Amino acid sequence: MPNNTKKTFETILTKTKIYLVIIAIVLVILCVQNINFIIPSVVVYGLLLVYTFWTDNKNKNELDKHIQELTFNVDTIAKNTLINSPFPLVIIEADGNITWKSVSYMSEFGNTDINNTLSEIVKTLKVDSDSDENKREIPVYKQITIGKKDYKLIIETIKNKSRNRRKRFDNMFAIYIIDNTEVIKALKKFEEVKTCTGIIMIDSYDELIQSMTQEERTQVLTEIETKIYDWVAKFGGIALKTERDRFVIIFEAKYLDKIIENKFEILGMAKNTETEAVIPTTLSIAIVADGNSNHEKYKATIAAMDLVLGRGGDQAVIKRNGKYEFFGGKTQEVEKRTKVKARAVAAALEELIEESEKVLIMGHANGDIDSMGSSLGVYRIVKSLGKTAKIVNNTYGLTLKDFIEAVEQEKEYEGVIIDKQQALAEVTPNTLLVVVDTHKKSYVEVPELLTRTNKIVVIDHHRRGPDYIENSTLMFHEVYASSAAELVTELLQYTKNEATPTVFEAESLYAGIMVDTKNFTFKTGVRTFEAAAYLRKNNIDIIKVKKWFQSDLESYNVISDIVKNTEIIRETIGIAEYSKQDDNANLICAKAADELLTISDITASFVLGKVKDTVYISGRSIGDINVQLILEKLGGGGHSTVAGAQIENVEIEEARERLKKAINEYFEQNAIE
Repeated sequence: MPNNTKKTFETILTKTKIYLVIIAIVLVILCVQNINFIIPSVVVYGLLLVYTFWTDNKNKNELDKHIQELTFNVDTIAKNTLINSPFPLVIIEADGNITWKSVSYMSEFGNTDINNTLSEIVKTLKVDSDSDENKREIPVYKQITIGKKDYKLIIETIKNKSRNRRKRFDNMFAIYIIDNTEVIKALKKFEEVKTCTGIIMIDSYDELIQSMTQEERTQVLTEIETKIYDWVAKFGGIALKTERDRFVIIFEAKYLDKIIENKFEILGMAKNTETEAVIPTTLSIAIVADGNSNHEKYKATIAAMDLVLGRGGDQAVIKRNGKYEFFGGKTQEVEKRTKVKARAVAAALEELIEESEKVLIMGHANGDIDSMGSSLGVYRIVKSLGKTAKIVNNTYGLTLKDFIEAVEQEKEYEGVIIDKQQALAEVTPNTLLVVVDTHKKSYVEVPELLTRTNKIVVIDHHRRGPDYIENSTLMFHEVYASSAAELVTELLQYTKNEATPTVFEAESLYAGIMVDTKNFTFKTGVRTFEAAAYLRKNNIDIIKVKKWFQSDLESYNVISDIVKNTEIIRETIGIAEYSKQDDNANLICAKAADELLTISDITASFVLGKVKDTVYISGRSIGDINVQLILEKLGGGGHSTVAGAQIENVEIEEARERLKKAINEYFEQNAIE
């Protein structure tokens, strides 16, 4: 008897017993009042008991018969439903043996052998269900392709309830097979017709037109516009010129893979535009496929364009499935001659400082002289406005040893440099946080500070990556600049309060420029030398600065050993490694990479070293090879000539193989550009 029916019958029986008890009590009371009622009461109660038991048995038999008929009918309907199921159904044992098939299954797969496919799926499920009893009750969903059709599998576990210990069976699985072909086709078509929005921008527009005559200007701009319109039309899209140097484009997502396959040929077409201008004609392109509406996509496209421009332009970025893909970016950044932005940023920075309770200045992790020199420059701007400033520095690398000793000898900076715990105790919602020499959230000295205040200023010169600080109030991000120290020096010159740096601060900023330009040999422009000239006016001691960069004999010998064991690939790329476990391995690798570039015929160098569980890679180039694009494939970044990457939980040999793979991919992707 089913449980529900049994409970119902027991409830009725319980009520009958209660009634019999009540009647018995009434008869006892009557008998006490009058003894003549004793015999009649016994007779009546006996008859009542007999009738009650007879009625209960009769009802029970009728109920059992009804339940048997109902159970038989339900079983028959269920069996007929399974046998004639509108979609294929199969019951399969854990070893892959099919024990039962529905009519639809035999009709659908009568001429197709899918037993092996189902067996492999079931064997995997058996391992999972054996390891986790809780998963046995949960249906599992799988997608498979058989021939030209796509199917969705709904797999349910059928538990073995046999208590026969001599013959123990594994669980079986019921698999419902649903034809999902049309649904997938519809979804694919829907994805293909979704719109992608994009922006195409002519790089360094002002500098470009200023370097051409009026006649040539009209001809070149017309040629560039024609190329853009033709390229967009080629993919069935439309382009609309919204500003003198900007075009908004819209096309269907189905053309996106073809655009990638052609490696954004428009980038090369723009460079091939004939012009007498010294500045190359390049484009920046941002395309977004993500978003619930065209408005969302366009807003995301604007942000993606900022990312492209922050990487120096002459490249394209696609954002889809929440990830960024970069293409191009081989042209060197063009230095902007105008200093209007520097003036505007200096004024805005002073205003933010005056509005803030206090200022914290923070560089990147494992700070160098560029980040520390920039921090001291910002410190001077804050002090000139009468505000309190602290510099957050939690780590001291090998290159900072002599510099920190010099800082400690300056009484003015006593208590100015604080560690992580002190910084977290100091920060308040009204604190202004100035981040220098990095724009990456994961690379700052104390990432927690970014969430403790909404007032953040970023001053950086590295090419922008996806992990940038999005909620900054003010950003001075110029990839043409040689160093963060150069940018801070410009800000010092344009402050309203004439924030003149001390001799030590000027020396620190000068050292920052020197370290990032490799003694004014890499990535220098007119503004770099103008900043250096301004700092030289402050009576800086060049000999003192040079001493900060001196290496001890032991370090020099280590670097020599690294260089001696260099492997040359692709004729001009040197790869070396520092195999010793050393907390300063990343700094040794950077120096070794610099040293490798002094060797003739080497156009790019990569040196790997390990600190604890992290492999550090330093990349350097004389300009022919973009080391930033290579190391971005490994999660790193930087500049086209100076870049780095960190790979966690790998051995150096594995990291070396990944590096070689990234180098090969770089050459394959840029072969046609």
